[in-house]
Amino acid sequence: MQDPLNRKPLAYRLRESVQYHPGNGFPILVQRFPLRFVALHPFWRAVFDCDIDRNYIPFDEIRAGANHVDPAKTEIFLNGLVRKGFLEQEGFPILPDDPCVSIIIPVRNRAETITACLQSMKRLDYPSEKLEVIVVDDASDDHTTEVVSTFPVQLISLKEHRQASFCRNLGARRARGEILAFLDSDCTADPSWLKELIPAFTDPSNGAVGGLVDSYFSQKGLDYYEKVKSSLNLGSWPKSSREDKRFFYLPACNLLVRRVLFLQLGGFNEHMVVGEDVDLCWRLQDQGHHVEYRPVGKVYHQHRNKVREFCLRRFDYGTSEPFLQRSHSKRIKQFVISPPAFIFWGLVFLSIASGWIPPLGLGGGIVLVDSLMKFTRIRRKHVPIHFPRLLLSTFRSYFVFCYHVCTFVSRYYLLWAFLIFMLSPLVSAILLGMHLLTGAGEYLIRKPRLNFPLFLFYFTLDQLSYQLGVWWGCLKECFFRPVNPQIVKKSSGDL
Repeated sequence: MQDPLNRKPLAYRLRESVQYHPGNGFPILVQRFPLRFVALHPFWRAVFDCDIDRNYIPFDEIRAGANHVDPAKTEIFLNGLVRKGFLEQEGFPILPDDPCVSIIIPVRNRAETITACLQSMKRLDYPSEKLEVIVVDDASDDHTTEVVSTFPVQLISLKEHRQASFCRNLGARRARGEILAFLDSDCTADPSWLKELIPAFTDPSNGAVGGLVDSYFSQKGLDYYEKVKSSLNLGSWPKSSREDKRFFYLPACNLLVRRVLFLQLGGFNEHMVVGEDVDLCWRLQDQGHHVEYRPVGKVYHQHRNKVREFCLRRFDYGTSEPFLQRSHSKRIKQFVISPPAFIFWGLVFLSIASGWIPPLGLGGGIVLVDSLMKFTRIRRKHVPIHFPRLLLSTFRSYFVFCYHVCTFVSRYYLLWAFLIFMLSPLVSAILLGMHLLTGAGEYLIRKPRLNFPLFLFYFTLDQLSYQLGVWWGCLKECFFRPVNPQIVKKSSGDL
């Protein structure tokens, strides 16, 4: 089917860091960094014989070269390799028939922002006959309803304030669309919003799909921080609950759900003010449906760019974590440790504390033995990875483990560095050092348009506000699992 706007068709290619090895038995994809591999069933060999290498190959060509495979299954298979980091994707498929979509927008006292939101609805690239926009006004006491009435939308006005979850559920019950698309009133949608996300529902296992949430503002330092560190922005790489992400969720400000499933689950939890989107996504997964994020289908969010409001919102987010984990008791929070990495860092710190060199040598021996054991395992599987590369990968994984420990401490225990400073300055200094390392890592990874001191300032406020909310919620619920996760040993079969 031809696209009237001449957009790029769906296409795939291997990532630059990935090599394809046809092999005599199972084809193998090897990624250099992070070092990992996947052995493919010979059934999929024809897909990679289509020269899916460094140049993007249109999906239609791949489908033609692998005509013994169902096209829908081929697309699902390739998208899975994209999420795992072995392939890159561009463009999106053009559906032969677009489903009916109901866009639901809850609003309260947002006369200024709702205009831009509804204007973006006019610019959507989607058949108007397959689209309805429902705005549910939550008893606004300004002139929001008057503004909304000037747009060709269905307006539902409440007489008393009931919160966003109630409004979304009410809109869903009135909706006629096969797909419900939830959008917040302080968001504007990109014209391709629906066109880029709706194709994800061709996978029947997907119950909900979400897209990229970008920052609307770009004036203050906090705007640039939110652009890279907003909890609503799930990043530039696709994700899915398929990859055993038991705590994965999609924010409600850019969330598409199958209407039938949404109503079967009873919609959002109306007793929750924050975290209701997490609760819905987890309940969807519990019913056997997948939740998928695609870094397309962009909406622009007018976040809180005043420090006090920013901190209060992060605090609110934190208070929901204990309640959510207690409500979903099967989702046990875990912290995965690697015994070799744990021993390695213990020896390193022992050497530093004692000024004794031999523990460093023992640490080097740990790295070597761990690498040899991994090398033996992958050789049995005939994976073409050389030992020096595996040795370097093992060493890197130990640093990643250290970084993850620092990240957890920074996220949940930074405030204790200030509370116990008078009792134990050394412990406080260690906690602050771990936080500083985490902040530096985030700065290098996210690459914000901020200098490091300013980024670290906002990052510290972010961490402190969130964990204050978490600890307050833990005390309120008498439930401390969020700050005391179950320790789990990393599988010996992992690279």
